Amino acid sequence: MRALTWHGIEDVRVAEVPDPTIQLPTDAIIRVTSTAICGSDLHLYRVLAPYLTQGDVLGHETMGVVEEIGSEVTRLKVGDRVVVPFVIACGECWMCERKRFAQCETTQDREQGTGAALFGYTSMYGAVPGGQAERLRVPFADVGPIVVGSEHPDERYLYLSDILPTAYQALEYADVPDGGTLGVVGLGPVGQLVVRLAVRRGIRVVGSDPEPERRALAVEWGAVAVDVDDAVQAMRDASDGRGPDAVVEAVGMEAHGNPAAAVAIGLASRLPKSVAQAAIEHGGIDRLSALMTAIDAVRRGGTVSISGVYGGVADPMPLRIMFDKGIAMRMGQCDVRRWIDDLLPIVEEEGDVLGLEQLATHRLPLDAAPEAYRTFQRKEDGCIKVVLKPELRPA
Repeated sequence: MRALTWHGIEDVRVAEVPDPTIQLPTDAIIRVTSTAICGSDLHLYRVLAPYLTQGDVLGHETMGVVEEIGSEVTRLKVGDRVVVPFVIACGECWMCERKRFAQCETTQDREQGTGAALFGYTSMYGAVPGGQAERLRVPFADVGPIVVGSEHPDERYLYLSDILPTAYQALEYADVPDGGTLGVVGLGPVGQLVVRLAVRRGIRVVGSDPEPERRALAVEWGAVAVDVDDAVQAMRDASDGRGPDAVVEAVGMEAHGNPAAAVAIGLASRLPKSVAQAAIEHGGIDRLSALMTAIDAVRRGGTVSISGVYGGVADPMPLRIMFDKGIAMRMGQCDVRRWIDDLLPIVEEEGDVLGLEQLATHRLPLDAAPEAYRTFQRKEDGCIKVVLKPELRPA
């Protein structure tokens, strides 16, 4: 089959790889009909290179049709249309019973000291082949896949794999009171969905992003949106000068700003693999400008909700300020399955109330993925979200 494979820093290629097979009786194989490029895929494109091996198949936002099931799979049948959560969870362990699926004790990578295995996300998270491919093997198929109907196009459902529940969890963690104000730092796909979910609840939203197209889109959905340099003041101005009740940080480790950190990250990613991994695990830093903005902007006694992915372990944090302001912080990989019962009815409302079918700015064949990664990384051509269609062929 054809799949998008990693070959080096900023070097991804579509190649022929072996078809996935049923390895365990709880597996399923799906034929991928849509797969998206996530902002966290860009971390693999550059920063997390030391955890990748040439030929690794990327991608963790995937949906398709069930082609084959293992002998112990009872909830799915061949022909079902499904969305596949990016978190691989067993559904039965102590963590899964408490709906903390991203901390599944069965699929945890204990050697790396990380949480549940993730599709297409490096040896740090289980080295499981991803879904930017024609087919995908899905472990624990009775737990993860979400069966959906046939009445709507893929993009109405696709984002249930990651970015929509990630946005929903970020908003839940923010715990904005009735009549409150929410700041959103970063108006990429997750930030856009946070805006839409928050406005739907009647929350006043002020977002920030360096890209004018992203700011304009957030304004269309009811937010105030400003450039990053104006973010803190605008968020304070919208909340009687004290700052929003909560701020969602939806950027992560590759935020713009702090060129010195950017240079250090770039150098570390190019070291020999074993040296680079040690550098990241014991001295790694992230570009923290988005997180610092959130900490600065939030009101005293407020909450910072982090949905952006971070990889550093030596990040300098303003603990005196955080302590003095009494900030609560919530963060973590999304427990996708926890939120599906809340989200699926919204997704299926008449009229596409979250604008999911229009969120993607680029819809391309799988073969166009290498160029799409470059466009998305550089934020060129108004790129906000890319959806790849493996069944399409280049013109």
